Amino acid sequence: MLGKLSWAAIPFNQPVPLIAGSVVILIVLAVITWVVLSGHLPYLWREWITSVDHKRIGVMYMLLGLTMLVRGFVDAIMMRSQQAFAFRAPGYLPPEHYDQIFSAHGTIMIFFSAMPLVIGLMNFVVPLQLGIRDVAFPTLNSVGFWLTATGALLVNISLVVGEFARTGWLPYPPLSELTYSPGVGVDYYLWSLEISGVGTLLAGINLVTTVLKLHAPGMTYSRMPMFCWTTLASNLLIVAAFPILTATLTMLVLDRYFGFHFFTNEAGGNVMMFVNLIWAWGHPEVYILVLPAFGVFSEVVSTFSRKPLFGYRSMVAATMAICILSFMVWLHHFFTMGAGADVNAMFGIASMIIAVPTGVKVFNWLFTMYGGRIVYTTPMLWSIGFMITFVIGGMTGVLLAVPPVDFVLHNSVFLVAHFHNVVIGGVLFGAFAGYSYWFPKAFGFRLHEGWGKAAFWLTFAGFYVVFLPLYTAGLWGMTRRMQHYDVAMWRPFVLIAAIGIVIMACAAGCQLVQLVVSIRRREELRDVTGDPWNGRSLEWATPSPPPAFNFPVLPNIRGEEAYWGMKQRALEQARLGEEPAYADIEMPRNSPTGFICAFFATFMGFALIWHIWWLAGVAAVGAYATFVVFAWRDKDEYIFPAATVARIDRANRSARSAALAARREAAS
Repeated sequence: MLGKLSWAAIPFNQPVPLIAGSVVILIVLAVITWVVLSGHLPYLWREWITSVDHKRIGVMYMLLGLTMLVRGFVDAIMMRSQQAFAFRAPGYLPPEHYDQIFSAHGTIMIFFSAMPLVIGLMNFVVPLQLGIRDVAFPTLNSVGFWLTATGALLVNISLVVGEFARTGWLPYPPLSELTYSPGVGVDYYLWSLEISGVGTLLAGINLVTTVLKLHAPGMTYSRMPMFCWTTLASNLLIVAAFPILTATLTMLVLDRYFGFHFFTNEAGGNVMMFVNLIWAWGHPEVYILVLPAFGVFSEVVSTFSRKPLFGYRSMVAATMAICILSFMVWLHHFFTMGAGADVNAMFGIASMIIAVPTGVKVFNWLFTMYGGRIVYTTPMLWSIGFMITFVIGGMTGVLLAVPPVDFVLHNSVFLVAHFHNVVIGGVLFGAFAGYSYWFPKAFGFRLHEGWGKAAFWLTFAGFYVVFLPLYTAGLWGMTRRMQHYDVAMWRPFVLIAAIGIVIMACAAGCQLVQLVVSIRRREELRDVTGDPWNGRSLEWATPSPPPAFNFPVLPNIRGEEAYWGMKQRALEQARLGEEPAYADIEMPRNSPTGFICAFFATFMGFALIWHIWWLAGVAAVGAYATFVVFAWRDKDEYIFPAATVARIDRANRSARSAALAARREAAS
């Protein structure tokens, strides 16, 4: 009836996961109880859970990403503290638990923190920058988000029911095959990623279609903001790469569940084919994450340098070059496999070439800043910190692209330091820059600058204290994923890294305090005009937060930096443009399709993990039936009356007129 599930699945003999899981469950139950008893449930259901508004879905992606970032950071604290205690000693984490922690850390940070953060920013910003009302497929957008949330939920369920994979964040066979991993840990990994991968693919298709097909009048490709170009490149990679991941994991599922031999070394299988396939997805994944961050930095640097982005067309060319070249370098992740000197040399050269378009971007950002009137806000600090950190990470990447060097450093903590140098310095700094930059657009008030800058400086310092020692330890032969170690020369570097993680924990505390202080002081931080940063692109032409329809009338784009041109004309004429002719606006209705599909997908994934076949069948039928019901619904739109549109827009025009008058008075 319940397959392999029994009371033995609960880790009663392991106090750390049991206590942690119990605390999380109690917190979740307390939040749900508060929501229900305070009467907020109808509002949450109507305005958030069933919403198909790209802005609400973007915010929910960001919330998921930040929540899972905390979970992944807790894993990082446990790893660093374990190694600090485990010099010629067992430490406080048993080997089987430590292996689950480093596997969960990588999986969560890449798939359920970094991916939701960048997809959330793209969802929120791109339709606003293109001057349109929503993404191409609003309900599909909701389905994609809730399937991603399902994958995250399954990973967290493994904390208290069963176990997670002990294979690392990529489940290399033969360790991930049934012979060597007979438990459910690898199955949790496989089904959480299969389900969330479908959600990510839906998001990719949606955003590619949106950027290619939906534009305001006059918004040609050559007038799109740089963030839209990096969104296009990133999501083209999602559409091309994620089917590879899904197919590869499906083959491993068939190996484990039905005795196939795709990745065994007997019966015609090939272990190394898994490594080839997973990295054919894996290296494009790095650019799926970092390209949107590049777009964020382009927007932030231009805005706070008070200049147009330098070399717009070269930035577009560099973005698309990275998109193509990212599929030509995957073998540098396993030079030691034995492909031969010629193959290794070719991929090593390709890995160096891909640094060229990235270098073009860095120089363009620097030239944008050169001669500008730079305003050192929190988003700008994250951007400058990125340039420094990412360049260092890029140089160590070029070093690792040299096959003989890689033979020495492969699987060492030097590689760990390089990867975090790129992902934290690029993706996480970019996510934080975008979070602080677009927060007032999402919620109508700015984040507190003092606490934001404190969080930046502590993160920046803590990052280097953690990872610079690991470069040295890696050069001295320290390999990664060690539960304990006996080499005395590594000890100082491990302890310094542990101090660094404490500094980064203080930075995380500053960000939490920043949010609390900003909410408490939101009236004095209020964005009344919709343009708190003196921005240059169309999202700043809307109120903060924007209404469901985004624009009362779709803007007519006349050149690059459309909103900046509108502002300059208003300043020259000392007044806003003529009030538009308002009309009724049709918008897509909210739909519970995404949430209900995710509900069934959660049960289906859990049932497949524990071999509860009847439950898996029922859940699959339920998910299919949900799509059938959605396909046959009669009314899929509702009307915003012209009077409502006019009222919202006139209030915003009044605030902007007052700000314009105050600006002219100050100038005179």
